[in-house]
Amino acid sequence: MYNILVGGAAGQGIDTTAANLEMLLKKAGYYVFTMRDFMSRVRGGHNFSIIRFGNEPIFSHSAKLDGIIALDDDTVEIHNKELNKDGFILCDTKLKTENEKAIKLNMDSMAKELGNPKVSGSIAIGAVLKLFGIGLGHVDETMKHLVKEAYLEMNLKAVRIGYESVDTRFKSLEGITGDYMILSGSKAVGLGALAAGLKFYSAYPMSPSTAVMEFLASKSVEAGIVVEQAEDEIAGINMAIGASFAGARAMTGTSGGGFCLKVEALGLSGIAEIPLVVIDVQRPGPATGLPTRTEQSDLKFVISAAQGEFPRMVIALRNHKDAFYQTIRAFDLAERYQIPVILLSDQYLGDSTATVEPYDLSDIQVAEPCGEEYKEGEYLRYKITEYGISPRLIPGKTKNLVSADSDEHDERGFIIESSEERIQMMDKRMRKLDKLMEELQEPEFIGGESFDTLLVGWGSTYGPIKEAVGVLNEKEPGKYGALIFGDVFPLPKKLLIEKATQAKQLINIEQNATGQLGGLIREQTGIVFDRSILKYDGRQISGEEIVERIQQGGAQ
Repeated sequence: MYNILVGGAAGQGIDTTAANLEMLLKKAGYYVFTMRDFMSRVRGGHNFSIIRFGNEPIFSHSAKLDGIIALDDDTVEIHNKELNKDGFILCDTKLKTENEKAIKLNMDSMAKELGNPKVSGSIAIGAVLKLFGIGLGHVDETMKHLVKEAYLEMNLKAVRIGYESVDTRFKSLEGITGDYMILSGSKAVGLGALAAGLKFYSAYPMSPSTAVMEFLASKSVEAGIVVEQAEDEIAGINMAIGASFAGARAMTGTSGGGFCLKVEALGLSGIAEIPLVVIDVQRPGPATGLPTRTEQSDLKFVISAAQGEFPRMVIALRNHKDAFYQTIRAFDLAERYQIPVILLSDQYLGDSTATVEPYDLSDIQVAEPCGEEYKEGEYLRYKITEYGISPRLIPGKTKNLVSADSDEHDERGFIIESSEERIQMMDKRMRKLDKLMEELQEPEFIGGESFDTLLVGWGSTYGPIKEAVGVLNEKEPGKYGALIFGDVFPLPKKLLIEKATQAKQLINIEQNATGQLGGLIREQTGIVFDRSILKYDGRQISGEEIVERIQQGGAQ
């Protein structure tokens, strides 16, 4: 695998250069994984993207660099220490750096001669392709989809000028994934929602969740869906609940600060038994925290959000493939159990892009509400049943009265004050969890069966932990295993108890300060971790960092 960093100040075209380069690499047949690190500002500051590519599946980023495309001097100063010994720094001659690894090209002047200063990024891309021994056979066709027709020829010339300006430095790798997709975690969620039959999405913009809404809005006409930018977070979730009550498959999204405002309405979904899917794309808190950074600190919050008690499902998305299929599953579970289902993503997964094998659409099944009529006597919207799931009709599509209320109610949906009926209704709703427990997906196990050290993580730590286990087992064959949770509430326990019993050492790895999954596991199973590796500086932990911290020992 190779690793390239594109860095500079906001407004210098980092995103465009990185996006075009990763697409050209993907079209050349490589697996690609791009991590984005940016500041909460429109101009200035230091932003960068790390593009990792190779001919093996990639699940995470790496800080060990083979090359840097430096758009300013800060990038060189900050990242040159991360370069491998054969690495390069590609930059314009105007940069002050005298680093011996610098390849200085007069890219700005070349771009001006071509008629547009902005094509300097394409010159850099051409140089990078040559440095890594990648041919230009696919460039013309790929660039047609990346650049407007009016600027296409100019950019193609720029790529070739950059290509001819340097010599090949690295061994060319054989690519095999040209027909794969490349997409962000947030786009994967959006595609999953569309595949599940989404009809209504409402949200208030909040980084880093806005990318889900932006993607769905871009496809709204083509997909025949409504995407509503609500006036605030409260309106966003209430609109989604209203749409679901009216029979539309509905979803809302936000980050942690916005989820705070949605909490009361989440309880409405719970007591009124109206299906709802909510995605929380986490960022560091409290309050506005670090708006463009990543964290896993909302787990315990979403598990217990809203006053009172009601059944819910919480699913942590692990990677770009998982994000698609789990979003579909969330709609199915919400519909069948008439509960809110919360998806937990984060900035790292949401904004990173990766190559993904085309999704399989052959067996997508999402439950529908009951039919238009109820033929078993009087229709009781909240009929007490064995598993707590009552018949659901859609108002306006049936002659039956369909009632819903945020107050406690009887089987008809009428408000009550009876203590006996209150107990019956609470028990009815909570019995859904008994049935839901049968559908839980066990965490994914990684490693050899003879391990004695077990790493445990959830959500987007999947990639870094998977990579760390591979590296550790190369050094000490078979010693390490890992469990990565997707379903986190209710907590699946069978495989955890089985593997924890075998392990001599248990280590939980999380992107928060308190080890929230570790605490949940201890509460639910009595299993106590020997060590915690926690990271909460707003940056995603890498496989290399996990390996280093395990080998160093210590509590954190």
